[in-house]
Amino acid sequence: MTRGKAKAGDLVAIYADESCLGNGREGENPGGAGGMIEWLHPRSNEVTRYDYWISEPATTNNRMALRSVIEAFREISRRGNTYKVLFTSDSKYIVEGMNSWVPDWKKRDWKRKSGKLENVELWKEADAAVGTHEVQWRWVRGHAGHPQNEYANFLATRAATEQSNSGGLRQSSFDAWLEETNAGVAPLKPTAPFPDLHSFRPTKRTWTT
Repeated sequence: MTRGKAKAGDLVAIYADESCLGNGREGENPGGAGGMIEWLHPRSNEVTRYDYWISEPATTNNRMALRSVIEAFREISRRGNTYKVLFTSDSKYIVEGMNSWVPDWKKRDWKRKSGKLENVELWKEADAAVGTHEVQWRWVRGHAGHPQNEYANFLATRAATEQSNSGGLRQSSFDAWLEETNAGVAPLKPTAPFPDLHSFRPTKRTWTT
């Protein structure tokens, strides 16, 4: 990664989310995407976390979901290392797309069996950003109290509201946010532990373009 000491082949966990204020309504709807990247130090067993977020002034939820993927993989790829990545999102558009749809689209030269393939350029960009990383795409239910997912939602919604950009990876504010959130009326579930490498099951890639 850009910061930190993760080595090629290490397992990295990414929690990403997207937001579009007024999604589906007429007019220009501002949006954001954000996420948190985790890495476990092999000797200290301490989890290092970094945040990223981006925004667009006029967009859609699906577009920002794709951008959450693109930005995350661009950031972890800056030093040329390839990682094992567990990518967690509450967007079935992303998880089903990467697990099932993209391989079929690539076999048909990025075409659907019928109808127009929306956001095709972003799908191509996301697939290229993933590159040679081994990735397991995991879905979680949104707004269900999953701490890392809720934090990614916080980053994305704040980016959409403020129209801000992290400008790369930032030291995560997850711990402070979690403490403040859990002091409220509806504490979250326990923080999800760093994933176990032995249970890592990457999606099979299709390399045709």
